[in-house]
Amino acid sequence: MAWEIKYHDEKLQEAVLALPTGLLGRYLHLTDRMLQYGPDLGMPHTRAMGDGLFELRLKSQEGIGRVFYCLLVKQRIVMLYQFVKKTDKTPPKELTIARRRMKEWKDADA
Repeated sequence: MAWEIKYHDEKLQEAVLALPTGLLGRYLHLTDRMLQYGPDLGMPHTRAMGDGLFELRLKSQEGIGRVFYCLLVKQRIVMLYQFVKKTDKTPPKELTIARRRMKEWKDADA
């Protein structure tokens, strides 16, 4: 069975598609690989953030972007939140939003 990618909402999908060209190209390339091979592409492409939350790591000349995602049953990947990094560490606010959205999806999927 193939993997499927969903988005938390339409606003997130629009935000991802509005990423700078280089980051968007990287995102599309990596999500194509995720659909074919599964969500764990390994470092430096993906990283587990704990408790079922993962990050898709994007890097291009325009900067560094992150898209948080989680996994649901029946091989579904849910993109939860995206942002362009301005600092070395991931801001706690960004993680909090992603974890809250992941809980909403997991609770609805139970």
